Amino acid sequence: MEQEQSQATQAQPAVAQPWGELTDAAIADAASLLGTQLRRDRMQWVTQATRDAIAHFVEGIGDRNPLYRDPAYASKTRWGGLIAPPMFLFAFDNTIVAPRLPGLQWIYAGVDWTFYDVVRLGDEIRPVTTFHAQDLKTGRFSNRWLLQTGYTRYQRPDGLLIAEAYGRNARTPRGAALKKEGKVKYERRPPHRYAAQEIEAIENEILRETPRGAVPRYFEDVKVGEQLPAVVKGPLNSNDMVAFYAGAMGARPYGGAHADAVHYRQRHADYDISDSGVKQSPGRGHLEADVGGDIGMGGAYDSGFQRVSWGGNLVTHWMGDEGVLHKFSATLKRPNLFGDTLWWRGSVVGKRVVGDYKLVDLELHADNQRGEVTTVGTATVALPTRASGLVPLPIPRDLGGAVTREDAQ
Repeated sequence: MEQEQSQATQAQPAVAQPWGELTDAAIADAASLLGTQLRRDRMQWVTQATRDAIAHFVEGIGDRNPLYRDPAYASKTRWGGLIAPPMFLFAFDNTIVAPRLPGLQWIYAGVDWTFYDVVRLGDEIRPVTTFHAQDLKTGRFSNRWLLQTGYTRYQRPDGLLIAEAYGRNARTPRGAALKKEGKVKYERRPPHRYAAQEIEAIENEILRETPRGAVPRYFEDVKVGEQLPAVVKGPLNSNDMVAFYAGAMGARPYGGAHADAVHYRQRHADYDISDSGVKQSPGRGHLEADVGGDIGMGGAYDSGFQRVSWGGNLVTHWMGDEGVLHKFSATLKRPNLFGDTLWWRGSVVGKRVVGDYKLVDLELHADNQRGEVTTVGTATVALPTRASGLVPLPIPRDLGGAVTREDAQ
């Protein structure tokens, strides 16, 4: 990926900084934006939940739930029509906040979501994003790197708060600067080679995936320790990436295409020069193995919030049409490379009653065909009950967020 270039609406003007270097002055320059609202025109792909926008997003993540695709089916649910999956909000604002620090790579590190209501067909969402935090880190990725965190509110024009998110992004050296430090984030890897029977087994798992759908998953029936049926994505290829771009972000975070990209580079000198002398976005690393390797990701790799969206797919498949995803957090541990297959898995670790809400806490993780854990996370789902019926919405913002692991049978 390339550096995000959203700018503060009210902030000190940027001070010229050395290209690709994380100096004390560059860190201070970025920190001057803390607490400011950011311009997000490059981080927003849609403004309204149209039928086409929802369809393009769910096709881009491979979510076949008819609640998001089939108007006739959705009309018979509690919602009375199509709704969008929770992670569709990424298309309104992708939660990537990585200001200033020219020439430094940004890598999506994770997100903490809290949802209060669902996105219904026709909803307009007006996100507002501020630069929330910046922390200096050290480690094997580089001698010094930054973790930048943004905060986004997703609100309808009538004032209804749909969700809040804290998106985390690592800022690290890339290319020559990374080599100068003698650091390697992830070793380069060729695409994994599968035996025919492995591919057949993966495809059979995918064909067996079925959303819970119209059969309610009642709170009373959930048992601590039960496993969620896995959701399988892959082997990852360029078609998967193009479909995700089409549904979730386009090329906007990278400056756009054609004339848009040229104009963008006049304001933001954030590009690499190819061997043929062409100015190109480091975002090519999501499609080209050589660029992904140069960035330090080991080859062409997935988008971070694409993988998070797959995790959302796991939870919504399990919870059924009447369940409501309230919280979802994910931390990305390593990239998912072209040719990799990913299994999102989860288990029930607790049940709670908070006011009128019956909450189920989940622990989640994603692992690949090598057995490497690439992502860890948690989620909280509000479920209906036989006694009190549907989950009341919107969920109050002050409901409380601590996961207590309390078994509230």
